[in-house]
Amino acid sequence: MMDAKAFLKALDYIVEEKNISRELVLEAMELALATAYKKNFDSKTNVRVEINPDTGEIKVISYLIVVDDYDDGTEEVDDEGNITRIPPEINEDAQILLEDAQEIVPGIKVGETIEREVTPKDFGRVATSTAKQVINQKIREAERNSIIEEFQDKEGEMMVGMLAMEDAKNYYVDLGRTRGILPKSEMIPGEVVTMGSSIKVYLSKVEATTKGPLILCSRKHYGFVRRLFETEIPELVDGSILLYACVREAGIRSKVAVYTTNEKIDPIGACIGERGSRIGSILKELNGERVDLVLYSEDPAEFIKNALSPAKDVIVNILDPMKKEALAIVNDENLSLAIGKKGSNVKLASRLTKYKIEVKTLSQINEEGNKAE
Repeated sequence: MMDAKAFLKALDYIVEEKNISRELVLEAMELALATAYKKNFDSKTNVRVEINPDTGEIKVISYLIVVDDYDDGTEEVDDEGNITRIPPEINEDAQILLEDAQEIVPGIKVGETIEREVTPKDFGRVATSTAKQVINQKIREAERNSIIEEFQDKEGEMMVGMLAMEDAKNYYVDLGRTRGILPKSEMIPGEVVTMGSSIKVYLSKVEATTKGPLILCSRKHYGFVRRLFETEIPELVDGSILLYACVREAGIRSKVAVYTTNEKIDPIGACIGERGSRIGSILKELNGERVDLVLYSEDPAEFIKNALSPAKDVIVNILDPMKKEALAIVNDENLSLAIGKKGSNVKLASRLTKYKIEVKTLSQINEEGNKAE
C-alpha cells in the first residue's frame, strides 16, 4: 500500500507552500482514485474512495443501491416518431433488488446502500501515480487562480515589464508571474525596441481563461498617455489637478485637457514642470509624439479655442449647442496649424471637446457670403 506518512507529508507541503486547501486536495484525490480504480480494476459498480485525513489510509468502498426493480432506462418518442434511448440513472451492476438486499441486511429500504471494502492489495501503485497527477494539477490550478486574482483588477493600469520574446505579430512582455501580449500593431508607430529591455505598457484587457489570465497590452491606447501623466505629475494623483480628457493619434499627436479648482495652481505649468522636466519625460516615452496641453473650460467656445492649440487668435462661434456644432475662425497664418497634418489637429480637438468643429478663415467666410449674394 502507498506510504501513508509520505503521502501526508507531501500533502502538507503542497498545502503550506502553494496555499491550497487541504480539504480540496483530499476531495480531488478521492474522486481521481475512484476513477482510477474503475479503470484499472474494470469495476462497473459504484465505488467511492475514503482517505483518512489524519493517517493517510486509503480505502475503496463498493456500494450497491437498493431498488424495488432494476432501472434499465427509458425511451422517448418525439413528434416525428424518432426514438431516443435514455440510459438508466443507476448502472444495473450497481443495483440490488430489495428482496435480495433484505437477505443480507434485514430491514433495509429502497434507496439505501449495501457497502463493502474492496481495496486491492496492489492499489498503492495506482494511488501513488494518481496522487502525483492530482497534486500537480492542483498546483497548476492554484497558481493559475493566484495569478488571475493578482491581475484581474489591473485592467486600465500601466505596468513596467521586460520584453521577453517576439513572433511575427506580437511581443511578449514579462510582467513577473505571467506574460502579457503586446501586439506589434499596438506599438507607437516608428519606435524600435530591444529584447531584454524594460518597457512600459498599458493593460488594455485582462481576461480570466482556463490557462490563466489573458493580458493584452498597448502603447498606442490613449490610456497609456493618461497613465504616463499620472506617473509624472503628482498633482494629478492627489487631486489638486484634474485630467478632464485625453485623446490621441498615436505617433502623431495627443491632446490632454486639464484643469484645477485651486486658483493658486497653474495646471498647464505643473504638467510642464520646471524647465520642461515633467513633460520632457512623457515625450521621451512617447517616441517624440507631440502632446498638446489644453486648459479645460466649462465654456464650450473657450474650450474649443484652447483645444485647437497650437493655432492662435482663434475665434469660436457655437452654431448649434444641441447638435454640438461650432465654427472656428482663424487668420491665414493659423489655418494649417488649426487643421493640422491630414486634419489631425481639428479631428483631435473635436474628439476632445465632443463638438463638430469647422475651421475657416475670415476671407473664406467673406467669399462664401459674396457667392451667396
